[in-house]
Amino acid sequence: MSSDIKKYEVQNVASTAYYISEYITPNEESSILSNINSAPKPKWTQLSNRRLQNWGGIPHSNGMIAETIPSWLDNYLERIHKLDIMGGKRPNHVLVNEYLPGQGIMPHVDGSLFYPTITTISVGSHIVLKFLEPNDDTDKIQMAPAFSLLLEPRSLLILQDKLFNYYLHCIEELTEDTLDNSIANLSMCSTDYVKGSTVPRKTRISLTIRHVPRTTSFKINIGNKR
Repeated sequence: MSSDIKKYEVQNVASTAYYISEYITPNEESSILSNINSAPKPKWTQLSNRRLQNWGGIPHSNGMIAETIPSWLDNYLERIHKLDIMGGKRPNHVLVNEYLPGQGIMPHVDGSLFYPTITTISVGSHIVLKFLEPNDDTDKIQMAPAFSLLLEPRSLLILQDKLFNYYLHCIEELTEDTLDNSIANLSMCSTDYVKGSTVPRKTRISLTIRHVPRTTSFKINIGNKR
C-alpha cells in the first residue's frame, strides 16, 4: 500500500476506511458525468429503486467475461492502481450507480466475487453511507447502526478488512441528510458541511472500482468506445 494513503485513514471506526476529499477536480467530475450520461441506452440496467452501468464485464461466480474499458474511465482505474491497495492487482471493473434524491440501497456486503477492497468515487452530489454491525441473536439476525460516512462529490472512499467483509453498508432512501454525531469523517470534509446542518440531496453518480479475480483472458469491445 502506498504510504501516502495512510494519512487519509478514518479514525475511531472499525478497520479499515480511507477517505480523500476532492480526489478529482470539478472539471474531471463534469467530464465523468458527461461520459456516463452519453453512454448508449442499453448500457443502463434499470432496477426498482435506481439504475446502473457495468464497465469491464458482468461479475459472475463462473468468471467475468472481460470487456474493454474506455480510456476516459480506465484513467481512474490506473490512478486507483497506483495507490497499491489491491495487493498489486489492477482494478478491472467499474459499477456505476445513479441515485436520485430519495433513492438508496439496502444493507449489504460486496461479497466474494471481488478482491476485498472497495473504492468509490462520488460525483454530482453527496451521500451519507451508513454502516451496520450484524448481531446474531438466536434465530434473528439484527443489525445495529455503527457509524456513518459522508461522501462528498469528487471524493474517494476506500473500504477494506472488516468494513469489507463484516459490516454491512447502506444508503437510506431520503431526500436530505442531517449531519449528526454518527458521521465519523466530518472533520475530513470541506467546510461546506457543518455538523447539525441538513443538506438536500441532488442526483449522485457513484463509480465503484474493484478487481474481479476470476476473469477471462480475452476481452470483447462493447458500449461506449470513447
